[in-house]
Amino acid sequence: MNIELRHLRYFIAVAEELHFGRAAARLNISQPPLSQQIQMLEQHIGARLFNRTNRSVSLTAAGKQFLADSRQILLLVDDAALRATRLHHGETGELRIGFTSSAPFIKSVSDTLSSFRQRYPDVHIQTRETNTREQIAPLNDGELDLGLMRNTQLPDTLNAQVILHEPLLAMIHRDHPLAQQAAVSLAELAQEPFVFFDPHVGTGLYDDILGLMRRYGLTPVITQEVGEAMTIIGLVAAGLGVSILPASFRRVQLDEMRWLPIKEKDAVSEMWLVWAGHRQLSQAAIHFRDQLLTGAKARK
Repeated sequence: MNIELRHLRYFIAVAEELHFGRAAARLNISQPPLSQQIQMLEQHIGARLFNRTNRSVSLTAAGKQFLADSRQILLLVDDAALRATRLHHGETGELRIGFTSSAPFIKSVSDTLSSFRQRYPDVHIQTRETNTREQIAPLNDGELDLGLMRNTQLPDTLNAQVILHEPLLAMIHRDHPLAQQAAVSLAELAQEPFVFFDPHVGTGLYDDILGLMRRYGLTPVITQEVGEAMTIIGLVAAGLGVSILPASFRRVQLDEMRWLPIKEKDAVSEMWLVWAGHRQLSQAAIHFRDQLLTGAKARK
C-alpha cells in the first residue's frame, strides 16, 4: 500500500471526530471501508494510531504526531496547488522587460507599469535599461520576456507591435536664433553643430534620425557623440549644439533649452513592443503585453 492524500484525509477526519461513524458521514463514505482503510494505514506505518474500545476512540502518541504531520502535508499540498494556479494565471512569477531610455517617458508605458503593479503585486518586474540592438539577443534567448525599443531591423523570430507614433522634436539652446522660430526644418538643423549618439552605442534612434535626414539629402556635422539621451539634452542645454529626439523626452524641461516642432511631416519615430514568437510567453507577460497594447490603442 502506498500512502495517498486520501488516506491522510480519512485519518484526519477520524482523528478530529474521534468517531468512525461521524467521520464516515463527514467523508460521505460508509463506515466499514473507512475502518478498513485506517487499519491498512496503521499496518503500513507499523504503528497503532488509535486506541479503540466499544465506547471510545482516542489518539495514541503516534497518532497525535501523525495528525500534526498529516495536517502540515495537506497544507503544503494546498499551498503548492495555489501557487501553481496563481503562476499559471499570471498572478505571481517574474516579468523581465527590456526598454530603451525613452520608454519610461511614454505615458502608455508608465501607466501600464503602474496599473500592472497594482493589479499583480506578487509579480516581480525586473527591468533592464538597454538600447534597441542590445535587446534582440536576450529576447531571442529567453533572457527577456518583452522589449520596448525603437523601430529597427528584427529577425524573423521576433514579433513586434507598434505602441506609439510620435513626432521628432528639435532641441535648441534658448539663446540660439533658431529658438525664436515656431518650427525648424531639417536643413536648418543640419547646418548647426550636432550633438548625437555614438554610432557604436546601438540605439535605434541613431539609424532612425540619420536615415530621416539622408532621405532629404542631409548629413549633419556631429561634433559631440555620446551614449545617453539625457547627456544629449544636457549638452544642448549647455550650448554645445543642436539635436533631435522623440517627443516623449519633452517631459524633461530645462530653462536653457527649447523643444521645437520639425517642419517635415515624416519626422516621426515609433516605439515597438517586441517578444519572441518561437517561445511561449508566461501568463504574466501576456497580461502586460495585452494591457499595454490595449492602452496604447485607446490613446490613438
